[in-house]
Amino acid sequence: MALMRYQTLGNSGLLVSVVGLGCNNFGGRLDEASTRAVVDAAIESGVTLFDTADMYGERGGSESYLGEALAGRRDQVVLATKFGHQAADMGYGPAAGAKGGRGYIRRAVEESLRRLRTDYIDLYQLHTPDPSTPIAETLAALSELVAEGKVRYIGHSNLSGWQIADAEYRAQLAGHSKFISAQNEYSLIVRDVESEVLPAVRQYGLGFLPFFPLFQGVFTGKYSRSGERATDGRLTVLRPELLGRVSWDAMDQYQAFCDERGISMLDATLGWFLAQSPVSSVIAGATKPEQVAQNAAAATAWRPSDDEVRAISGFFPRN
Repeated sequence: MALMRYQTLGNSGLLVSVVGLGCNNFGGRLDEASTRAVVDAAIESGVTLFDTADMYGERGGSESYLGEALAGRRDQVVLATKFGHQAADMGYGPAAGAKGGRGYIRRAVEESLRRLRTDYIDLYQLHTPDPSTPIAETLAALSELVAEGKVRYIGHSNLSGWQIADAEYRAQLAGHSKFISAQNEYSLIVRDVESEVLPAVRQYGLGFLPFFPLFQGVFTGKYSRSGERATDGRLTVLRPELLGRVSWDAMDQYQAFCDERGISMLDATLGWFLAQSPVSSVIAGATKPEQVAQNAAAATAWRPSDDEVRAISGFFPRN
């Protein structure tokens, strides 16, 4: 089995494994024992980046289960979590303030530290933009956490291209800590970020962390044109309507491309992501230890040429 590769997250000194573990199943689809099995498999496979959020699982269940599973080995991993999802109710109430504001951030970080059983977070990310709070206030509050050592680096998720540029400008203007990473949905089927987000990420030297890179498991090969579906697949269980967005003609062409090279579709898809300069690590979820091992192995299995990257992109043209 090839060894895991590591690279810095954008223009920072934070070194991460090129495939990360998305922890959104912890505390929901996975109980504490299953969570520990997945975490064990990730560490054994060389995965260091664990990405969670305070809203994953019931009342922060993902953070709590992850903190339990990492007891005694916290320093072996890069812990990334998120705060401030606009649709989440964390029970703090109006007195905590808007979700990008200083009061809310102070409350949220202490709760995440408690659940994760740690005294610092490696990457603390604004989960969704807060329309009520100027980004300058958010950056000021996060900079305070960096200065205090509670947070080492800051990032964001689901920002648009202009919001990324505005955050960079505000940080420079006030001398605040800058965001080092951007996390947005990106797959061969969902490619909206190529228009404005990825150019902004490149311009400002951020590390890009695609989530749902396998389009809920489609690019693992567990779904097919014939209608045969994995009964435990995420799309089958939670979002079966998304299968209607898949072009099975394109999938057939892609499978033939993979067969010609003797690689799996998972190998090819992770290779395609990691051949793109803004991508620092691919965040992939898992519900079983063997899935983690497969993702880790695929991240180092194949490196495409520029022509092969273009060919894969061509199978799934942007709308």
